[in-house]
Amino acid sequence: MRRRAFLKTSGAFAAFSIIQLDAAKISPNSRLQVAVIGVNGRGTANLKGLLNLPNVDLVALCDVDSLHMDESALLCPGARQFRDYRVMLEKMEKKIDAVLVSTPDHMHFPMSMAAMEMGKHVYCEKPLAHNVRENRQLANFSKKQKLVTQMGIQRSSALSYQMVVEYVRGGLIGKVSEVHVWSNKDWGSDDLVRPTRADPIPDTLDWNLWLGVAPKFKYQAEIFHPKNWRKLLDFGTGTLGDMGVHIFDTPYRALELSAPNWARASCREPNGFTHPSKVKVEYGFPSTRYTTKELKWTWYDGTYGPPSEIPGITLPEEKQLPEQGALLIGDVGTMIVPHPSGIQTLPMDLIRSVPKPEVTAIDHHGEWVDACLGNGATRSPFSYGGPLCEALQLGVVACRFPGQTLNWNPKSLKIPNLPEANKFLRRKYRKF
Repeated sequence: MRRRAFLKTSGAFAAFSIIQLDAAKISPNSRLQVAVIGVNGRGTANLKGLLNLPNVDLVALCDVDSLHMDESALLCPGARQFRDYRVMLEKMEKKIDAVLVSTPDHMHFPMSMAAMEMGKHVYCEKPLAHNVRENRQLANFSKKQKLVTQMGIQRSSALSYQMVVEYVRGGLIGKVSEVHVWSNKDWGSDDLVRPTRADPIPDTLDWNLWLGVAPKFKYQAEIFHPKNWRKLLDFGTGTLGDMGVHIFDTPYRALELSAPNWARASCREPNGFTHPSKVKVEYGFPSTRYTTKELKWTWYDGTYGPPSEIPGITLPEEKQLPEQGALLIGDVGTMIVPHPSGIQTLPMDLIRSVPKPEVTAIDHHGEWVDACLGNGATRSPFSYGGPLCEALQLGVVACRFPGQTLNWNPKSLKIPNLPEANKFLRRKYRKF
């Protein structure tokens, strides 16, 4: 596929093919020239994260809503402004070294892939992509092209989470047999219905560009932009895909997990439009050197999180599970990891029985910028973020078949025991 043709038709990825490119060049002036796509919400936070760094020039901003663009442009008035990321990439190709993507989930893949097709380094917000196959493609392509990438799970760079990894790998709680992870957030809905009427589209918003590769919908302010898109199947990935990435990350990383063997969900029946308001997903993972022979992993969200009880675990009367967090059960002890910080053990004095790990604070954005400039590597490249998101998004697929076990073959990217589920591992792209 020729580059210009790709930029004009990006979205038609059903027949994806890898293009051979030279790895991105390091910026000749030792400063990274960055373009940011999506400048509201997490986009604003990422923008400010880059502005705090001394070796970055923000040269372009892109957003489909000029209201958000006007607000963020005040932070970096010298940056060129665009609405369509394809136009930005074409016009700024020779002026940018790297791209940061902070849009709704459904556009992570086309935008990140378009940038990497041009040899640009990429930082992409979590979840890495909208579905299992997209995660695999981004991970494979970035590795093949030797591009510097980082997924936006900034909490993974925090001191407390780095310490969890060191404690677990150091054997503080022994071999881990169970992991429980949860969030009381509700990025699902049992009430929202597919819109049959259209609200007036704000003058500031390009609705067609916001929809991007997703199916065409009538615009309704309270359903789509900017509030509830995470709850919608075609745009977000629910609480599991959103908060799950943050909370899965530390135990998944600490235990050096790979693809799960299976997943099974407990939730309401699918309605074809929204993610369930509360979900429980069980996984079975292959063993690693840090786990027992079998590892059971359970996710809870909405009113299922935190779990009302965990078999075999009794908390002291003055303790209760945090609203979001993880619990790892080992054959020596148990570790509770509240999100976003703090570590507790059962028995409570277990954590004081070993020296505190020596870890160094990491700036998640700065680490990516430094690596793009040839200094070091990133903690959460797409080669890590892709498999992590594959695993949790298998659970998103399982929510379409509540009560059924989905066996997983990571080599073939198929669910062999439930062929009808395979179509939800990918999606069709609308041309826009």
